[in-house]
Amino acid sequence: MISAVLILNARGHVLISRAYRDDVDPRSIASAFRSQIIATKVSDRSPVKTVGSVSFMFVRYEEMFLLAVTKLNSNASLVFEFLYKLIEILKAYFDGKLTEESLRENFSLVYELLDEIVDFGYPQNCEAQVLKSIITQGGMKDVKPHELSQRLKEMTGAVSWRKDGLKYRKNEVFLDVVESVNMLMSAKGSVLSSDVSGKILMKCYLSGMPECKFGLNDKLMLAAEKRKGSGRKSYKEIDIDDTNFHQCVKLGNYEQDRTISFTPPDGEFELMRYRITDNIVPPFRLLSPIVREVSKTRLEVQVTVRSVFNNRLFGKNVVVKIPCPKNTAKCKIHVASGKAKYKAETSAMHWSIKRFPGDTEFSLSAEVELISSTLEAKKWSRPPISLEFQVPMFTASGLHVRFLKVYEKSNYQAIKWVRYVTQAGSYENRI
Repeated sequence: MISAVLILNARGHVLISRAYRDDVDPRSIASAFRSQIIATKVSDRSPVKTVGSVSFMFVRYEEMFLLAVTKLNSNASLVFEFLYKLIEILKAYFDGKLTEESLRENFSLVYELLDEIVDFGYPQNCEAQVLKSIITQGGMKDVKPHELSQRLKEMTGAVSWRKDGLKYRKNEVFLDVVESVNMLMSAKGSVLSSDVSGKILMKCYLSGMPECKFGLNDKLMLAAEKRKGSGRKSYKEIDIDDTNFHQCVKLGNYEQDRTISFTPPDGEFELMRYRITDNIVPPFRLLSPIVREVSKTRLEVQVTVRSVFNNRLFGKNVVVKIPCPKNTAKCKIHVASGKAKYKAETSAMHWSIKRFPGDTEFSLSAEVELISSTLEAKKWSRPPISLEFQVPMFTASGLHVRFLKVYEKSNYQAIKWVRYVTQAGSYENRI
C-alpha cells in the first residue's frame, strides 16, 4: 500500500521520514518532491502526481506537506483518508496544534505513532483515544506492566476503538449536525448549482459498552416505515448521497433498514459524512444586486440580503464580500445594519453583520470612486459576491435526526443533546 510517509516543511526539507517498504529511497523521494511538485506553481499542483514509477500523494497543513509515496496501484482515497487521520492524531497529542516546532520537539513520539498505525504500508488502528492508552508522551514508563497486557487485548478485540470499564457519574451524548452549503446563483437570483456537504460529530461520555442507534429522515427509511405502518410523524424526505461512516458503525444494519447502529468510541469523533444535492434551501438570498458603471471613474452598488429561514432563528457572523475593481480609490458606504468597509488587499467591500434575524432583509448602498488611467485598462471581470455565515439550529438540506437511543446492560438513562449548524462553503452570487 504505502511505501513511505514523509512530513516536509514549506521549502521541502524533511522533518519526519518513515519507510515501510524497501522499494523507495526517502532521500531521493524528498528531492523529487521538491523539484517536481513544490517548484511548480500553486495553481498547477495536483495532490496526486506520478513521477517515473513512483506516485506522490500529499496534503498541505499550515506550512507543511504530509506526503505518502507508493510504487503500487494503491487506493488513493484510502491514502488521503490516512493522511488526514494522521493530522488528527498528531493534533490530539500536541494539544490541538500541529507545527514544525512541535514535530521537532516530539520526533521520537511521532516515529512511535507511525510504527503503530502503519504495518508494512497498511494503515492499522488510527483512533487517537486508543493510541493514547499505549503510546504516551512520557514513554512506556507511564504505563504499568499489569495494565499493558489489558490494553493490548482491548486494541485487538472486537471493539478496538473503545476500552471496557469506563464509568461516568453523568452519562451524556452530544450529536452535532454540521452542514456546509455550496451554492452558485445568477444575477437574477436563480440557483445555478447547489449541494450540501455534511458531517455528524459526536461527543460520548457513556459508561460501559453502550449501543447507540439513531435514524434520519432518509427517504428509504421513511418509505419502509410507511409500508410497515410504523411511521408516526411526517418528515421531509431527503435523498442522502455518498455516505461515509466511522468504523464503529454496523454497515449491515444500515443496508438492511437504514438505521445507524454503533458502539461509540469514548470522547469526540466524526460518526459520518454525507452529501445532498436535491431540494437545497438557501439560507440567504441576494435580491437582484446592482453594480452600475455611472462613468469611467465611478460605480454605484446596491445590495440587499434577505434571510430565508424562520424568524425564530438567526444567522451569526454574516460577512458579504462585494468585489470592486483593482483601481478603486475609495468607497462611500451606507448600511442599515452591521459594519462595512473597503479592504484593498482583497479588492472588495466587507459587510459584517454579527446577528442576522430570520425572515429579514438588510441593504447596502455605496459609491465607488476609481483611479483614472491614461493607459487602456483591462475590462473588469465582475467576480461574484460571496457570503460567509453560520445559522444555528437550521439545515439547508432539511436533514433531521428523528431518534437517538442508547442501550446499555445497566439500563442507565443517558442525557442526549442534538444540535444543528449550517455554514457557508462556496456561496456565491453573480453580478
